[in-house]
This record gives sequence, C-alpha cells and structure tokens, in this order.
Amino acid sequence: MARVSICIEVHLRETGKVTSPIARRHKNVELIIIDESERLNATALEMLRDRYDRDNVAVILIGMPGFEKQFSRFPQLYSRVGFAHEYRPLAEDELQFVLERHWRKLGQTLDPDDFTDAQAIAAIARITRGNFRLIDRLFTQMHRVMRINELNTITDDVVEAARSTLVVGLT
Repeated sequence: MARVSICIEVHLRETGKVTSPIARRHKNVELIIIDESERLNATALEMLRDRYDRDNVAVILIGMPGFEKQFSRFPQLYSRVGFAHEYRPLAEDELQFVLERHWRKLGQTLDPDDFTDAQAIAAIARITRGNFRLIDRLFTQMHRVMRINELNTITDDVVEAARSTLVVGLT
C-alpha cells in the first residue's frame, strides 16, 4: 500500500494536481482486492481488518465458493463483511458463448456438431462445471499445450493435458 500510495503521490505531483511535499501515507489507496483469499491465514486476515478500520480502505476478497464461511471463526472480521456474492455456474448457452470466444482466441472455429469439438466441449464442461474463472485458466493451459505440441485442433486430449497441469479435482 505504501508503494502504490507513493507512486500515486508522485504522479499527482508531476501532473500538478498536488503540490504539498508531505505524503499522506497510504491515503491514496482506497480499495484492496485480494484474489485466492481462502489461502489467507489468521494473521493476514487480522491485518486486513486492522487496515480496514484504521484507514477506511475498502476490501474485496475473491475466493472459492463457500470461503466466506471461514470468516465466522473471526468475529471481528466477519462483523465487517458487507455481503458475499457467489457466482453461479454458466448455463449451457452462456458456456457455448464463452467457448466460442476462447476457440476464436486460439485461431479455431467452434462447431458443436463436429464430433471432436463436441468431445472437447463435454470435457471442458465436466472439468470446470461451468466455472468461468476455471474455464479461463484451463484455456490458458490449453493454449500452452497446443503451442508446445504444435497442435492446431482443440481435442479432449488437449483439454485433459491442460487439466493435468492445473489444481483441479476430477469429476
């Protein structure tokens, strides 16, 4: 927070929006976004709560479904939770829409009537269960697998090879 605040302060000075030589420590940071929040330990959560209280900084914690339940063990933090939003899995038509765009990014055209594409779609749906974030991570690995192996077609084998590099449970 100190580094970000200093960078903001320098920028504001250079653009002439702030002329005061006294830095307002951490006051330029208004929002902290933390991904994979379920991995935070009790000390880190307490530090976030303290920062929230002292500096009136907004905090967004992003994590796996149900991770907000672990906050019930930390009443001082839990009492400050405004709301928890759980994104639902993508519906079939939403999944199709997302997959078409991912296919296009890889230089492919998705054809659900093609057997190879249908198998790959089924594998992606099974592995990700419609989790948008997981789909994005999976496609990053699929692109890597295709590039390394000099492949031009997305197959269920490519999907499975990409899955094997991620920390994802099998279903």
